[in-house]
Amino acid sequence: MPPQQPPSIKVSSLTYTFPDRSTGVSNISLDLPPRSRTLLIGANGAGKTTLLRLLAGKRLAPRNTISVSGKDPFAEGLDGVTYLGLEWVLNAIVRTDIGVDELLKSVGGDHFPERRDELVSVLDIDTNWRMHAVSDGERRRVQLAMGLVRPWTVLFLDEITVDLDVWSRAQFLGWLRRETESRECTIVYATHILDNLAGWPTHLVHMHLGTVKEWGLADEMLEGLEDRQRVTGNSRLGELVLGWLKNDLKDRGPRSQNRRAPEGKTYSFGGNMAVGGYGQEYRAKLEEER
Repeated sequence: MPPQQPPSIKVSSLTYTFPDRSTGVSNISLDLPPRSRTLLIGANGAGKTTLLRLLAGKRLAPRNTISVSGKDPFAEGLDGVTYLGLEWVLNAIVRTDIGVDELLKSVGGDHFPERRDELVSVLDIDTNWRMHAVSDGERRRVQLAMGLVRPWTVLFLDEITVDLDVWSRAQFLGWLRRETESRECTIVYATHILDNLAGWPTHLVHMHLGTVKEWGLADEMLEGLEDRQRVTGNSRLGELVLGWLKNDLKDRGPRSQNRRAPEGKTYSFGGNMAVGGYGQEYRAKLEEER
């Protein structure tokens, strides 16, 4: 078996249509290099979740439109690809009367003790916690440790830091940065929360109504925003994103006139069409659907 290629992400003219024929994403092309940290930016309903799930192999994309580490993530499967999104967050087991040590052991924490202990420290987790008796923010920290304790090469994060306080988020983002600087791995992170992200991304992707309006190196896209930053007190990244979203809202018009599918539209846990439900398509349908 040939060794896996470096963790690059290449997308070529990707269009995805839901079974009800509504459009999820349209004509997307990207080229994200190994060790990059990409922020996926866009208003609610821009298509971020749809794109992330396609990249992670959670949905069947048209042939030859997506390559992650040189492979089709749905057809071939990939070792080391981790996707943390809504269905992972809603996993019922993390709300039961179970201890942190048990949970971390159940996902292989004992096989990676140094990494486990580092995540426990970075996320300020008390291993004596019982999961039914913790806050949402504490529960989210444990979930992050569970999802990341096994070393990954490509990480897709879909707005999973929303319950973290400012300090926890800063520590977590710093840890992610060190990961990409110390080994061959790549991150794509969709978020609306820009705290502590100044200087963090290497690349930015701006999505609007299922398309990528612009993307590129973060430093190049942030050039020339210093004056606006001084006036408002926002970071350059904050000013750039505010400008994008303001223009997107103007271009889109009222949501009642927007005919695109909701971003949360996908498959329910039972495999039926739903709005806001998440589940993995069955690989057995691969050849049939292609």
